Amino acid sequence: MDARIQEYDQKMTKTLASLDKEYAGIRAGRANPHVLDRITVDYYGTPTPIQQVANVTVPEARIIQIQPWEPSLIKSIIKEIQKSDIGINPNTDGKVIRMIFPELTEERRKDISKDVKKKGDNAKVAVRNIRRDAMDKFKKMKKGSEISEDDFKDLETQVQKMTDKYIKKIDDSIDAKTKEVMTV
Repeated sequence: MDARIQEYDQKMTKTLASLDKEYAGIRAGRANPHVLDRITVDYYGTPTPIQQVANVTVPEARIIQIQPWEPSLIKSIIKEIQKSDIGINPNTDGKVIRMIFPELTEERRKDISKDVKKKGDNAKVAVRNIRRDAMDKFKKMKKGSEISEDDFKDLETQVQKMTDKYIKKIDDSIDAKTKEVMTV
């Protein structure tokens, strides 16, 4: 790969990784501890991810169990989960917190699928914007006689192939997550 397009390849890779991270936080009927990834609790004055102050397990397919290392954190963990967009009200027995995920209705699955597609489309737009930035840079280089017409055409082809590759990966990611969400 040409060194001049490597930075754009890295940006597209980051876009895909960001999409995958967003998809990990979408619940699909099964308990997925990644829904807690964006939630932080105040731990001695520092916002800290739940996974760093508690043991998070999935004892059954639709239950997440959170066992804080310090019982004093239970109230703040519950408060932060309730403030989040997860939509699950956690239960506690004073030692552990349990989040029970109900079966998703068909309508809810369709709504989640639309959200999955929207996030994927946003990632595609980001990849296309990266391609545009690359092409603008190469046009300026050609105009300033830094590269030849042949080099420009070659770079243009490479950037387009790279863009197509990432768009396909995003489409595959959308399809896989939609299938996961729609599976009962």
